[in-house]
Amino acid sequence: MSDQTLAPDLPRRDFLKQAAAGAAGLALAAAPGAAHATHATATTAASYARIRGANERVRVGIVGWSDRCRSTLLPAFQAAAKELNFEVVALSDIWSRRREEGVAQVGQAVGRAIRGFRNNEALYDAKVTDAVIISTADFQHALHGVEAMQAGQDAYIEKPLANTMADAKAIRDAVRSSRRIVQIGTQRRSSPKYRAANDYLRAGKFGDVVMAEMTWNVNQPGRWRRPELVAQIREQDTDWTRYLLNRPFEPWDPRKYVEYRLFWPYSSGIPDQWMVHQIDTVHWFTGFPRPRSVVANGGIYLWKDGRRNWDTATIVFDYGPLDDPTKGFQVVYASRMTNAAGDVKEYYYSNGGMLNLDTGRVTPEGGLTASFAKAMGREAFLLPETTLVESGARVETAASTGADRDSLLHVRDWMEAVRARRKPNADIEAGYNHSVALVMTIAAIQSGRKATFDDRAQQVALA
Repeated sequence: MSDQTLAPDLPRRDFLKQAAAGAAGLALAAAPGAAHATHATATTAASYARIRGANERVRVGIVGWSDRCRSTLLPAFQAAAKELNFEVVALSDIWSRRREEGVAQVGQAVGRAIRGFRNNEALYDAKVTDAVIISTADFQHALHGVEAMQAGQDAYIEKPLANTMADAKAIRDAVRSSRRIVQIGTQRRSSPKYRAANDYLRAGKFGDVVMAEMTWNVNQPGRWRRPELVAQIREQDTDWTRYLLNRPFEPWDPRKYVEYRLFWPYSSGIPDQWMVHQIDTVHWFTGFPRPRSVVANGGIYLWKDGRRNWDTATIVFDYGPLDDPTKGFQVVYASRMTNAAGDVKEYYYSNGGMLNLDTGRVTPEGGLTASFAKAMGREAFLLPETTLVESGARVETAASTGADRDSLLHVRDWMEAVRARRKPNADIEAGYNHSVALVMTIAAIQSGRKATFDDRAQQVALA
């Protein structure tokens, strides 16, 4: 099944542009009427001369002054900026209010004035940055990442990386061609607890995974709702056409600008925001790059406020070797925005017990006991009690920055990777793989059918 059937693709709009040399033939999409520049900063000896040496400062621009950037990414960045010799020098946002707030707040945080730009084209044309932090709307991450690659920037790109296959392929191709250092914002990959779990599972101590259960439950009526901002934003204060990028044109709607997580095709809500974090750990821990199939059920059961995206979802994934359907395991992901019981949980099961990512402990709970094993002519399999990471482990600066520990470590890992020109913890392939699982999930939600994947075409198919 084509991506166009399920979601807006890179398309009818006049957005084909040649990417930088080394990314020859990469096709992009641009909004109608928006003067997007090609920014063909080639990955050549000349462009590599711009890479900052160990003692040179790395100049960083913020693309999108979001709540996530203000509350978490900027504090995490600032915690390591002096030591690693990075500085924020610029900010781009198409909404004048956010741009002005961002320039003032970032300037206060860094202790110096920074430059504000009304769009990314102006930012990159000014040639004042070496790297960017991209924290814009869900559907914009991939194409804003492509712009950054074309401008020769290293980038920290918030998750989800992409929620259509066309966008996912465009950003992966751009990163592969650019040789830039790109970290995707799935910060579990820098968490000591999750890294210890990955080491434990890959060492074979756990046995084969037979099941994983995941929840992400909240009960916050105002989650993703911003009525005050919706009432205050005016079309003339932003650039609606540029905001839409390659999504189908529709008339100005302040809710879809400010509360975009509630509305497809800008976000799928629960899967875009929360599911990708947890499904990414499945890929990481097991080595499987994508599910074999996905089915989904759910609906808008309580918050009938005009939203398009479900407030309750249960999604079932099948994982295992693509050439052997008799082997594998199931992942059940359940999320509701109507009751918080259960909170955020990740449980992995083998025949010998369970791994609880909430506590960071492995226990023999549910494992094969001697009495039942004997009846099957087998030996008991009960995992020894194991603590993966002591609960007291933390980052020195975590208490004073306002950023959570994992985000501190993840942003720092990106900064260190930029310095060393090495692969970061959550590289473009990890982001692409969680995007595939996300697009399969969206297909299952929208069609009511089982979503599979055609590896040759790199497209979702429906069973």
